Amino acid sequence: MMNTIPPYLQQGDTIGIVCPSGYLPYNNAETCIATLKQWGFKVKVGKTLGNQFNYFSGTDEERLADLQSMLDDKTLKAILCGRGGYGLSRIIDSMNFESFIQYPKWIIGFSDITILHAHINKHFGIATMHAPMAAAFNDRGFENEYVQSLKQVLVGEEISYSCAAHPLNKTGNAQGELIGGNLTIIAHLIGSNSGYDTTRKILFMEDIGEYLYNIDRLFIQLKRSGLLHNLAALVIGGFTDMKDTIIPYGSDVYSIIHEHLSSYDYPVCFGFPVGHQTNNYALKVGGVYQLSVTDNEVVLKER
Repeated sequence: MMNTIPPYLQQGDTIGIVCPSGYLPYNNAETCIATLKQWGFKVKVGKTLGNQFNYFSGTDEERLADLQSMLDDKTLKAILCGRGGYGLSRIIDSMNFESFIQYPKWIIGFSDITILHAHINKHFGIATMHAPMAAAFNDRGFENEYVQSLKQVLVGEEISYSCAAHPLNKTGNAQGELIGGNLTIIAHLIGSNSGYDTTRKILFMEDIGEYLYNIDRLFIQLKRSGLLHNLAALVIGGFTDMKDTIIPYGSDVYSIIHEHLSSYDYPVCFGFPVGHQTNNYALKVGGVYQLSVTDNEVVLKER
């Protein structure tokens, strides 16, 4: 069954900005707000932007109330999460999606926002958007093709993405629903009320700042839980700022991942431009995509 695609945005539509997880200083979002207005949209700023409670953008109650009010606001056509970090799994089970189901809107973000992508995908079959967040607009980032891809997807343009071939790739073609996000979060959700069903799906993943041995452990978790067994394809994005132990682990991150995939015969792409980095294309979680992995290049395009 096809997922529901929220209405695409038109000039004058309103985008809400909310921080449901970690703290984001208000000035870190000023360029983002200005750019969204320049694109022709109105912006509604939530109470959690610039608010701080220790690591978080507010207490659990404050973050829940702010996100809930945005979900319930029928005048909003999209909700852009200011940043990820950590915190959504503390409030996800208290959220009410009744209004959102009746009036779907684009939920935008990545990293910890993977929890929203996975929960909404599992329970409501409504597409969301894994895409750059507020800080990506800074330092003229709003000019690059990755932040621009957010605008293009928001207004309904179909985009085809390509990247260079990688020596560890497994060639082949696949078509299916695209799901994914942050590897740590995907593993964190296994066995919970928000975990992904990966059967016949194109799964993409990325991560940042993890120890190499933990990447190994996370992939063992994915394998033992069955999440890697019946995929249509696997897309490995950026694994940035990986850390090693005092006694070196002895393998780089892509080699660790590649070893765990040896028993699977579906197409695999390494180095796709998605993740905690500048090259982070906007992807529809729940959209149907076609993946082509050849010896020369990788192409991911919407069907």
